[in-house]
Amino acid sequence: MGRVETLGTLLDEAVLRFEAAGIDSARLDARLLAAHAFGWDASRVIAHPDHMLEPGQREAFEALLVRREGRESVAHIVGQCEFWSLDFTVTGDVLAPRPDSETLIEVALKAFDKDAAPSILDFGTGTGCLLLALLSEWPEARGLGVDISEAALAVAKNNARRLGLEDRVRFQMSDWDGTVDGQFDLIISNPPYIADGDFPALAPEVARHEPRLALSGGADGLDCYRALGPAIARRLAPGARAFVEIGFDQGETAAAVLTSAGLEVLAVHRDLAGNARVIEAGASKET
Repeated sequence: MGRVETLGTLLDEAVLRFEAAGIDSARLDARLLAAHAFGWDASRVIAHPDHMLEPGQREAFEALLVRREGRESVAHIVGQCEFWSLDFTVTGDVLAPRPDSETLIEVALKAFDKDAAPSILDFGTGTGCLLLALLSEWPEARGLGVDISEAALAVAKNNARRLGLEDRVRFQMSDWDGTVDGQFDLIISNPPYIADGDFPALAPEVARHEPRLALSGGADGLDCYRALGPAIARRLAPGARAFVEIGFDQGETAAAVLTSAGLEVLAVHRDLAGNARVIEAGASKET
């Protein structure tokens, strides 16, 4: 008689393999992937360790397990990621939204009244998570998301449709503000800011599986800020605000780049870990 295989034994095996691959969140990831493979929710996986595997379930789970062993992120494997309590589709063409980026949403919301209706410009929109999260909070706001990647724009458009926000947002291809007209009340961006020399130290989930175009900030990590600063200065309406995500060690250097572009740095906001995460800027008083 063959070995009786349950969901619990399947998960235990996956945990051992994930730990051997250097994955810290082995148990959680195994449960999430089992839920995706079986078409269950995560709570059902937790509640039924004695579930007897049905035909095809091991094979479906094994395919996902191999991808995770190769250090592809759970978000990219299942094609979905939560951000600001919203579900976003992700593909290999975009970065998976990070919890740290919610800092930008928090500080931007504080800059306007809760019933505000700002016009919003999102440089390098990717999944659209920043722009769409803000639109979900401001029912009268409208936004434009731009990206140089046509594939990323397709992901963002799909997310807008799925979240029921497509009537208040536009997406278009642009190298920064090259195809953008007009000025905006709020400009947001999470630009590429990884220095070339830092790539070997990145987690494999990032270095191997996320688009380098959305990560690389050049030799010092600041190339995109050098392009972004002037674009923001051109597109800020009078009295408007910009919120730009930065790397944890770029508070001073990125601020200097934006200042040299004619912006006034108003604050550097920190994330929950205490790291510099978002620069708040406005038009320089001298301009």
